[in-house]
Amino acid sequence: MTERLESREKVTGAARYAYEYPVEGAVYAAAVQAAVGKGEIRWVDDARARAMPGVLDVLSCENAPRLQDTSNAELAVFQSRTVAFRGQFVAAVIAETLETAVEAARHVRVEYAEEEPDVRLHVDHPGFYRPEKVNGGFPTDTEQGDPDGAFATSAVRLDATYSTPTEHNNAMEPHTTLAHWDKDGGLVLYDSNQGASVVRSVIAPIFGLAEDRVRVVAAHVGGGFGSKGTPRPNVVLAAMAANVVGRPVKFAVTRQQMFATTGYRTPTVQRMRLGAGADGRLNAIGHEVFVQTSTVREFTEQAATPTRTMYRAEHRRTSHRVVPLDVPTPSWMRAPGECPGMYALESAMDELAVAAGVDPVELRLRNDTDTDPESGLPFSSRNLAACLREGAERFGWDHRDPATGVRRVGRKLLGTGVAATGYPATQSPGKAIARADPDGTYTVRIAAADIGTGARTALGMIAAETLKADLDAVRIEIGDSAHPAASVAGGSSGTASWGTAVVLACESLRGRLNGEVPPEGIEASADSGDALKAREEYARHAFGAQFAEVEVDVDTGEVRVPRMLGVFAAGRIINPTTARSQFIGGMTMGIGMALMEESVMDDDFGDYLNRDLAQYHVPSCADVRTIEADWIEEIDPHLNPMGSKGIGEIGIVGAAAAIANAVHHATGVRVRDLPITPARLLPQL
Repeated sequence: MTERLESREKVTGAARYAYEYPVEGAVYAAAVQAAVGKGEIRWVDDARARAMPGVLDVLSCENAPRLQDTSNAELAVFQSRTVAFRGQFVAAVIAETLETAVEAARHVRVEYAEEEPDVRLHVDHPGFYRPEKVNGGFPTDTEQGDPDGAFATSAVRLDATYSTPTEHNNAMEPHTTLAHWDKDGGLVLYDSNQGASVVRSVIAPIFGLAEDRVRVVAAHVGGGFGSKGTPRPNVVLAAMAANVVGRPVKFAVTRQQMFATTGYRTPTVQRMRLGAGADGRLNAIGHEVFVQTSTVREFTEQAATPTRTMYRAEHRRTSHRVVPLDVPTPSWMRAPGECPGMYALESAMDELAVAAGVDPVELRLRNDTDTDPESGLPFSSRNLAACLREGAERFGWDHRDPATGVRRVGRKLLGTGVAATGYPATQSPGKAIARADPDGTYTVRIAAADIGTGARTALGMIAAETLKADLDAVRIEIGDSAHPAASVAGGSSGTASWGTAVVLACESLRGRLNGEVPPEGIEASADSGDALKAREEYARHAFGAQFAEVEVDVDTGEVRVPRMLGVFAAGRIINPTTARSQFIGGMTMGIGMALMEESVMDDDFGDYLNRDLAQYHVPSCADVRTIEADWIEEIDPHLNPMGSKGIGEIGIVGAAAAIANAVHHATGVRVRDLPITPARLLPQL
């Protein structure tokens, strides 16, 4: 068992987060948000705010400096009078203290020419269009064979529509930036993000700077779940404010402001059509996805992409349509695409199993495939079947009675469910430096990010193994754009991407070590770009199986999850301690998706009503009883030098479907719209 390298720093408070850096002369910013859902700003009256003692300046569209690059409209802070959604930043106060800034922001008056916002996603909306690509660069639509004809002639058919609500990322550490301009005109950002190199490359052109004039520091990050994968308006606001007042500026987005300014998971409406023979073997798969974006910037969640990979079927079609609404731009939230998409697919597979009279585990095994169904590529490794069989044995699936609504203990109906899970094993190029010093220690530098996942420890273990050194002799320096460039901590690609660069750098260093290390030390660097280009073509994915047991209170409709088991095949597991935490964290988040998480939109108000953790519910310790996460040993030579796949997201994928399927098994009621709240379930019991 290898504990986190930074654990002592974190529990003693020595680990610094963005807001905590001791920068001399720092002042504070507080944002003013738009009070209408759509419109134009007529004028801004900041006189009362400016008159308050300690207020240094007030920024808005009426006086903000012009940015050099406004191509990313989300980051064009105060560059326009247009209000695209309620909660948009429209002004900011900079003051000597946080308390003064917050109070002064209350006295900034903004007059709007208000219009009625269009904020509701529904499949009949006339604004739907076919985007050129979907998130991740995947094709918008795919089609093979004759899906309509095959579906029409299938012995067993399922045609059902599922929906998932808007969900918001709620990392423990809010989006925070401390911006400081040095005397030479360079910009230093202490920022909570998932990739210092990415933030630097995005922010530099906005302020007309060369990338080497911007330094981004993010040594420790308190979670992100995708919302910190790209810079948010807080970064631009802080940098702009610091430039205007000539002093370092701290700006932390409040929990309530996060619901409008830092991204979220789009709501989805998904129509699934499955056609199968009497034995449950699929002939046709159809997956139509309808999602929303904003009028500011297009983001189309790729919810149909997992259907392209999971099961064989000769005839198939997937599609995505998106509609721009007067809402904030959706973005990445843990397992974008796969998470809502697999909920629909795995719920539909469960319904097909019931319709065909085939056990749900057996149905998935019968439709397993050796090659990627659409690309035809062989999988680098695919152990979905092994996960299903291992999980079924450990969960006691063989003793399951398929009848629904018949197991009752007191007021509780009991049921069990299963779902498959899968997530792409992607990798991005990166660079790293490895250094040996005369005292026998090593230092590895790379601009990777540890957002609480244990990345620092995993990279240390990879480096130590490659250098054939003790872990105690290896120092890992990450979270700084001054280090060699690295990709974002997202898409479950961090360890695979960064680890490859670290291995190459350490191997290069070992090749240069020959006897004693000179006083000045020895360094070696590496770039993994060529290695990635030279890889053979394979379909690379992690897979798994999720099992859930539920209790449903027949009087209240409340659903509890007393037991979950996840078995995963994710290549070589670098650090079992932190890996298990990742899996369990994802599965816990899946409980939230299934039963709790929902941002409620008010059509007239044009905004989400629940904007804090008192009203936007996530699982607490009382909601999580027994969760087991384990994995099968998987050796995959076609991945990377470590043989690893990503594990950050696969834990949440399929979890909600397993719980929803268990609720149906317990009650005989199929709730196709998440979350499964008492209000949705109780009337049907």
